[in-house]
Parts: sequence; C-alpha cells; structure tokens
Amino acid sequence: METYKDHIIQSPDINAERLETLRTMFPDWFTQEGKLDINEVKKAVNPDGVDETERYEFRWFGKSKAKRNAFMPTRATLHYDEERSVNPETTENIIIEGENLEVLKILLNSYRNKIKVIYIDPPYNTGEDFLYNDDFSEGRQAYWERTEQSENGISLDTNSDASGRFHSNWLDMMYSRLLVARNLLRPDGVIFISMDDNEIHHLRKICDEVFGTDNFLVNIIWEKRYTRSNNSKLFGTMTEHLLCYRKSADLITIKEPRNDRSDAIYSNPDNDERGPWTSVSYVNPASREERPNLCYPICNPITGQAIEHPTNAWKYEKATYEQHVKDKKLYWGQDGNNSYPRLKKFLSEMDGGMVPSNLWRREDAGTTDQASADLETLIGRGIFPFPKPPQLIQRAISFFINGNEDKDCIILDFFAGSGTTGHAVVNQNLKDGGHRKYILVQVPQTTDENSNARRAGFKKISDITIARNKAVAEKIKSDYDGRIPTPEDQQQLDQLGFKVFTLSKSSFPRTDFAPDSEKSEEENLALFHKYVAEKEQQLSIGFDDQELITEILISRGFMLTYKLEHKPIFTENTVYFASDGIKEAYICVDNDLTDSTVDYFMQNTDTKFICIERALDSTKKFNLKNRMQDKFFAF
Repeated sequence: METYKDHIIQSPDINAERLETLRTMFPDWFTQEGKLDINEVKKAVNPDGVDETERYEFRWFGKSKAKRNAFMPTRATLHYDEERSVNPETTENIIIEGENLEVLKILLNSYRNKIKVIYIDPPYNTGEDFLYNDDFSEGRQAYWERTEQSENGISLDTNSDASGRFHSNWLDMMYSRLLVARNLLRPDGVIFISMDDNEIHHLRKICDEVFGTDNFLVNIIWEKRYTRSNNSKLFGTMTEHLLCYRKSADLITIKEPRNDRSDAIYSNPDNDERGPWTSVSYVNPASREERPNLCYPICNPITGQAIEHPTNAWKYEKATYEQHVKDKKLYWGQDGNNSYPRLKKFLSEMDGGMVPSNLWRREDAGTTDQASADLETLIGRGIFPFPKPPQLIQRAISFFINGNEDKDCIILDFFAGSGTTGHAVVNQNLKDGGHRKYILVQVPQTTDENSNARRAGFKKISDITIARNKAVAEKIKSDYDGRIPTPEDQQQLDQLGFKVFTLSKSSFPRTDFAPDSEKSEEENLALFHKYVAEKEQQLSIGFDDQELITEILISRGFMLTYKLEHKPIFTENTVYFASDGIKEAYICVDNDLTDSTVDYFMQNTDTKFICIERALDSTKKFNLKNRMQDKFFAF
C-alpha cells in the first residue's frame, strides 16, 4: 500500500524492517489489522505468565533512548563538495564531513553489508574529551544552524567526571553508533576499536551485546611508546587496547603476511631439499591414561630402538605418524640420538600467512611519537593531539582472510580525526598492490582558538582530515616526478585522492512533512500530496542540480563513487547516465520533461530512468510507469 513514506528520502527504517521480519517469521503474533500483539509475544517467550525474568544484562541510564536513536531513520542527505575533492575522476575514496550517527544511517542506503573492515579511534572518556551530542534527531535545527550558519563549525558537549552520567553519556554515544555500524559490515567483516583502560571493560560489554559474545575475536595490546610517561602518579602507561569483533561466523580464519622476524626461526641444519624449516614437539601434553589411543611405540631410525614416552601420549595417531616417517618429517637431532623426535614445519608450507598475535609491539605497529612525527611532515607541528600511527591500522587491514579479493575492499572509519586510516589504506595498497578504498567520517568540530591547528588555518577537525590525506596523495605523486610509472604504478596513482561530501539538509521540502498521528495512512498520504504541491515549487529557484542528483542517487542505493556522464543525445532536457559499477540509471532533474525525452524512454526500456515527479503531467507519468514498470522512478 502506498504511503507518504514512499515519497520521502530517508535512511532505511531499521525498526520497520525488524517488525516485518517478525511478521514473516511469526504471523500469529500480529492482529488482523497488522499490529504486533505484545501479549502473544509474552506467551511465546514466557508461557508461565511470569511478568519479569531476571537475567544477566548490561544496563545504564539512557540505554533505551540510545537504541531508539540508532534505529530512527534520518532525512538528512549528503552534498558533494567538488572544490575540496582531490582527483575525483578516478579515485574511489570518500571523506564525509558531518555528525557520524546521521552519516552512518545515510550510508545504510548504499553500503549495507559492504564494509570489510571498520577501524575507529573514538573519544576516550577522560572527562576532558569532547563527546557527541545526539540532539540531531528529526525536527531539530541546532546542527544545521551550527554547521550552515557558523563559519567555524560546531562544538560538542563535554563529559565532566563530576557528571552523574559520566559513564552513561559515553556509553550512549558508542552504543547507538555501533548498532548502526554493524549493519554496514559484510558477513565476514571485522571491527577494530582503539581504547584506553578507562572504558575498555564497558566497551567489551557493549560489543558483546551488539556483535554477540561468540563474535569476540581478540583484545590486542598495543605497545604505543618507547618510554614510560613521567606524568603518571602511580603506573606509567605503555599500552592501549585494540578490541576486535567479527560480524558473524562467516569469518572463520584470520591470517597476516609473514615478516622477517617470524621467518628468522627457520633454518636448514640438515640441508633438507625442501628448504628452511623449524620444528615442534611430538609429545602430547596429555597423559597416557588420558589419550590411550595415542600411545604406541615409535622407532628411532638411528638406533633402531622402539620408544614409548613413559608418562605422555604422542600428538598424532599411529597412521599419521607412519605418514610423517614416510615423508621424512621427523627430526631426531643433529647427532641423531635425541630421546624423542620433533616434527618439521617447512617455511614453504607457510604461504597462507600466520595467525596474528594479541601483542603488537611498537616495531610492528608504530608508536604515538612516530605518529606525531608523520603528521608533522605532512601538515605541520602540533596540529592534532595523539594521532594513531598508520602502521597500527595498516597491520589491522593487512589481514587476508579470503585470499587476494580482500585487497579490493572498503575500509570505514567514522571517527576519522586526523585521517590516519586513509593514510594507512594508501600505504598498504602501495605495499601489496591492493585496491582498498576508504570512507572517512569526521564531525566539523571547531579547533581551539589558541591551538596550533587554528594558527595554521584549520578551523575544524574535518579540515585536518582532508588536509592530511591531500598531503599524502601529493607526496606520493611527487615521488614519481621524473620517471615513467608502470601500469601498476599508474593504477595506484589513479586511486589516490578522495571525493568530499558534507552532511546537509535535504533539498526537498517534503522531508519536513510531519504526519498527523490521528489520521489514517490514506489521509496522511493525501495531506502529503497537498503539502508537496504547495511547497516544492521552491525547487525551481536556488537549488543546485548536482545536489538534487546526489541526494536522489543516494536514496536509490547508489554508492558515493558513482560517476555521471552527460548524454548529449537529449537535446531538450539535461540527462545524465549514472553508474557506480553495480547500479546504473538515467537521471534528469529538469523542471519539465519534454515529449521527445519521454518518447525516448518509452521506446528504450532496457535501463532505469529517474526524474522529478513534478516534471510530468499525469499522462506522461502514467505512460512511463506503464511502459517501464519498476525501471521508472519519479521522485
């Protein structure tokens, strides 16, 4: 049934989808009018009629509201900022300036189940950091006033440790964003979250609820500095946490590329023709009584003596042992008379990489000092406090799980800060020839008036995000000056840069329509059409065609990497062909659609066509809909 919601651009309504899933799975829970009967749900989950069952759960003040904020659809949109974009014709990287909860909701249109890795470094709850204030909900104007009418951007609420909601404020902020972010991950996707000791225990509980305890992978300890801090009263902090969860059991293995340190343990003391090897014990930790099926005599080929371990079993069944003997994989020592054999593991067999460790040393993942130095060489000294090193994020995104196809994936960071994640993605692509793309989201938070950043001309944190990744692209391009790049090099050069988008109010006044809760769906639809007829003539004045196109394409599920090609075959209307590599459609936002344009699409129904509804009279609209069916969409 048609409702006013069919005509309003907004992010997916997750609550409505969840309700529809319930309706599909449990139709008996719904009344004849289609409403959920909560009493039927109670009967299913609590047949004994107990009002409340005690259970283990993590609760805090504001949790329910944070969950509602997560699932409430947004009517905001994104506008393309060509002036601040770098190499937009060939790059597929994206930087978005805007409040990240609303941006995440918008990304659901195009990127649901498409993100391979999320890395975030959210504000730590120290009592001084700025926190995100979710007063962006539908109908509020404060955000627009601060971002559109204030040149300097927005300031965010502080979370004083004197506040009774010190932990709750932080938990609200993280919970809502993680709930939305989970929907963006691929089934085999992972999320990495940097965190200090203040909230790591709370973060684990939130993530257990959002992703499931079975999907916890590891709490990595990162050695972030070379020397301990002298500012600490009791213990110097040398490490931080990097919490990692997968989205689902579709991700079953994680491997990281081998490095020189891991390969150094391999040698070839017996000149084995199979190359360098290391060895592992053949003795099982289990006793003979615990594993009697693994107890049997084995033969020392040097002495000819049959040997059994006096207290422990062997690690392998006898048939496997016999295969090891046949393959000459048992090593009895350089002199050949070790008491027990060791099993050879050859370096040539380790092509699948190695299992990552939960301890990341500074030599492999960088330090905060190195991170500051990297940023200084790019955009200046003291511009951004405590940036993360690119090496840390590089290591996280270098894990290959399903082969080389994961070198062509999307990495998301919705607390982008100085933009280290974009820097890391570029570096890793250069290192292994990958084609990873990044999406960075940063709120336009104002820099302090007395800061080095402000003195350097950066009015907002998002300005730093953009400047850093622009400098990265320029530096890499300068390295190729004076030499001809190979085709592989040129592919990497084409990937450099990014398209910039800003979070914006919808260009369509219809998004401000508020239904009357006392009226039926049919009555609200009639009210909506009346509202549109009165308001949307504004579209003929003062609106940019490209902004309208961007908003419509996003609402139709096009990724932000879409390309527009002007089609000169249409002489009486301006028509573009839009494609993001997966979706494609012709689109026209002219105020009037001529007969010749309508006739073209009446005769060519092999692709989709999108236009503005008010550009059509009722006859043209009926004819196009009748002819093109679901390939025609009038907004």
